[in-house]
Amino acid sequence: MNTFILNTEIQEFIHKHLNSDVASLLLKGASFPNVEIKDLIEQIEAKKRCEKKLPTWFHCKNIYYPNKLNIEQTSSEITAQHKASLINGDDVIDLTGGFGIDCYYFSKVFKTVMHCEINESLSNIVSHNYKQLEVNNIETKNTDGINYLKTSKKQFNWIYIDPSRRHDSKGKVFFLNDCLPNVPEHIDLLFNHSKNVMIKTSPLLDLSVGINELKYVKTIHIVAVNNEVKELLWVLENGFKGDISIHTVNIKKESKTFFKFSIETEKTSESKYHPPLSYLYEPNSAILKAGAFHAISNQLNVYKLHKHSHLYTSDSLIDFPGRIFKIESFIPYNKKELKKLGISKANITTRNFPETVQQIRKKFNIKDGGNIYLFFTTDVNDNRIVLIVSK
Repeated sequence: MNTFILNTEIQEFIHKHLNSDVASLLLKGASFPNVEIKDLIEQIEAKKRCEKKLPTWFHCKNIYYPNKLNIEQTSSEITAQHKASLINGDDVIDLTGGFGIDCYYFSKVFKTVMHCEINESLSNIVSHNYKQLEVNNIETKNTDGINYLKTSKKQFNWIYIDPSRRHDSKGKVFFLNDCLPNVPEHIDLLFNHSKNVMIKTSPLLDLSVGINELKYVKTIHIVAVNNEVKELLWVLENGFKGDISIHTVNIKKESKTFFKFSIETEKTSESKYHPPLSYLYEPNSAILKAGAFHAISNQLNVYKLHKHSHLYTSDSLIDFPGRIFKIESFIPYNKKELKKLGISKANITTRNFPETVQQIRKKFNIKDGGNIYLFFTTDVNDNRIVLIVSK
């Protein structure tokens, strides 16, 4: 950590060049003593990435930024804030602290927070930034979180861990056993220090794989932002043996949409099926990731179009966690029927359909956009159909 970067004129230079071409800056160089141009560019690139992802840091004076990879890997403020709404207590330890976004929000709901980070430079940066952010209940430790627990007798209300999906020898990985640290290998150690554990994993991790790798899974939170799944949060409670609960949320600027169900209920229930009625519903990405295909049909009293289509319909309009459309009409899928419609521009979605959106556009010369929405899917009688709908 080069503290000369925090000099007023250098901070002004960084802010002034947030939208500048970094290649040009490299060629021009900079005339600041004790600070190389590559360090300035690293600050510029990292700060720019924080403008929307970490606005609290972006708008705070004298924040020191790590390299942009650390910024890419960190939680966004939106997801960190949601995470902190799920747990609370006297104390929590973050075993893989990183840039410290999660700890910042934990500090608002816990009396004390411990931030463990093995990288000395990053640990120093985080400690400095917390002072700028006027946070005084977070203790930063430059240490490996797992090793800290091995030598400590301290108990915590909660343990939080976000294992790295980048393995030194295997590259990018998707199984918990391949992540660093290996959480399944150390699960008993975690429970020696807390009854409650929260693990953040990649949205690509298969739920059944995670359940098999872990033990005492109580709740799985699937967090989407603007209909894109960002992370899975696994809540473990020592000794828990009940039915696992799945909680989904889709966070938008002005609202949060929730849906929850249990794994056992999903396994033992069956959807109701029907041809298209007045309204069409497409579940949000968090629900699709959760696999709540029967639960949503039963809880919300809507019909499924087909076992594998994951589209729903009803005669009466309901408040649905996903996209809602009015069905104007539907036709059998064939060239003659589609040509009759005379549609040259439309938004196309496929669900349980043998052709891709690109293939359909090329085949029928339909451009993207406009106010018409076409859903190419399969109905309850295994017929290929096209739904013409409006938002």
